[in-house]
Amino acid sequence: MRRVLLRVDFNVPLKKGLVADDFRIKETVPTIKQLLRSGKQVFLITHLDIDGKTPHLDAIKIALEKILGLKVGFLRGRVLLPQKSASMSAKVVLFDNIRLNAGEKQNDRAFARRLAAWGDEYINEAFSASHREHASIVGLPKFLQSSLGPLFKNEIKNLSRFFKPKHPFLLILGGKKFETKEPLVKKFLKSADAIFIGGALGNTFLHQRGVSVGKSKVESIKIPDKILWSEKIMLPEDWIEKNGIIYDAGPKTVRALAELAKKAKFVLWNGTLGLCEKGFDFGTRELAKELGKSKAFKVVGGGDTVAAIRQMKLEKNFDFLSTGGGAMLEFLAKGTLPGIEVLKKK
Repeated sequence: MRRVLLRVDFNVPLKKGLVADDFRIKETVPTIKQLLRSGKQVFLITHLDIDGKTPHLDAIKIALEKILGLKVGFLRGRVLLPQKSASMSAKVVLFDNIRLNAGEKQNDRAFARRLAAWGDEYINEAFSASHREHASIVGLPKFLQSSLGPLFKNEIKNLSRFFKPKHPFLLILGGKKFETKEPLVKKFLKSADAIFIGGALGNTFLHQRGVSVGKSKVESIKIPDKILWSEKIMLPEDWIEKNGIIYDAGPKTVRALAELAKKAKFVLWNGTLGLCEKGFDFGTRELAKELGKSKAFKVVGGGDTVAAIRQMKLEKNFDFLSTGGGAMLEFLAKGTLPGIEVLKKK
C-alpha cells in the first residue's frame, strides 16, 4: 500500500480539551477520503499551538475519528524511524504535534529525512501554514515525490483573482499588528478603490491621525504618511466602547461599509472588526449580514474572522472562506509562499 504524507493544518482552537472550531479539519476531509478511495494509507502531519504551548494531539484524534467515521492511528510523542505498531495498520495515521520535534521549526535536514522515511510521497494541503519555512513544509518535499493538494490549489485559485480585481474593489482589514498588514496595504493601495482599517489596528490609525481613542491600546509604530493619510484609507466613524476602551465598530461605520459593499464587485476581508471572543461581535456580525446583500465576489480569511462567521452561521454570505490567516496575507502581498516555492524548484 502506497503511503502518503499529507501535511495539513489542524491548528484549531480547543475548549475544555475538545476542538472548538473544526473548520480546517473538515476542509481537508475530501482530500483524505479521495486518497483512501485510491487505496493509499494516509499519514497526517500537523502542528498545534495553544497560547505558545505545544500540546499533544489527543483532542485532534478524537475530532478526526468523529468526522471521518473511522479509527485513526495515533503516533504519540516525537517522530522516530518507522517501526511496526498497532497504529501503523490504520488507514489514517496521525503523527503527534510536529512541533514536539526541535527539528521542525529549525527546518533540520536530518529531521526532514527521518520524516520522509514514513512515506512514499508528500502532499501539501496546509496552505495556512505554508508561509513558514519549517521542515514539514519546505524540508520534507526535497526527499519525496511532492505536490500541492486540491484544497491548497483552490486557495491559490480564489485568492489569485485579487491580483487583477474587478472594480470597485473593497479591502477590509481588522485585527492587530500593522507589520503583518503593511505589505498588503502597500500593494493594494494601487488597485483597491477603498481600504477600511478597523479592529485594534484601526485604533492605532485613529490615534496617529490625532483622534482620541481613550484608554485603547495602540501600537508604538510609525505608519508611513502615504498610507496614514491616503484618500483610499477609511477608518471607523463611530465605535462601541466600555470604560474608555474601544472594543468594536459602531452602526454608522457598518452602514458606510455596507454602502461601499453594495457597489463593489470584489470584496476581500481579513480580521474581525471587534473583540469577538469577549462578546463584542456587533460590527463583525452586521458587516457579514450586509455582505450577504452584495453581488460582489467576496472572500474572507483569518482564523478568528472565519470562526466568528461560522459561529454566526453566515458562511453562505461569502463565495470563499480561506483557511489562511498570516499565509493569506503573505500570499496576497507576494504572490507566493515558501511552501509553493520549494515545489517550483523541484
